[in-house]
Amino acid sequence: QLQLVESGGGLVQPGGSLRLSCVASGFTIDYYAIGWFRQAPGKEREGVSCISMRGGSTNYVDSVKGRFTISRDNAKNTVYLQMNNLLPEDTAVYFCAADRKRFIDTFNTCTVVAGPYDYWGQGTQVTVSS
Repeated sequence: QLQLVESGGGLVQPGGSLRLSCVASGFTIDYYAIGWFRQAPGKEREGVSCISMRGGSTNYVDSVKGRFTISRDNAKNTVYLQMNNLLPEDTAVYFCAADRKRFIDTFNTCTVVAGPYDYWGQGTQVTVSS
């Protein structure tokens, strides 16, 4: 069964840090770009960050640039999202998703748009509050 499982969420004070993990099972992430998305109560899902198949390309939404860092360890079939200087507006359920890359000219690309993503995790809650 193809599955993505997020972990690492929790309650943190403003200015704090969390590291989210996304572990894939049932498939190898070697040929997938991975994205992180979030959804706050009453708001639409938002793309946060993504990383290409081998990690050579990353993208971030403007609101997290300089605070969040995405990385991947294909040997561990895992992608990480390091979140520093967290703000209350970062409160949301965070999801990871996998986008299969089939053409060589897309191997070093990724998108924070949800449409192309094939598999999604169940999410992990991040709450930033004092």
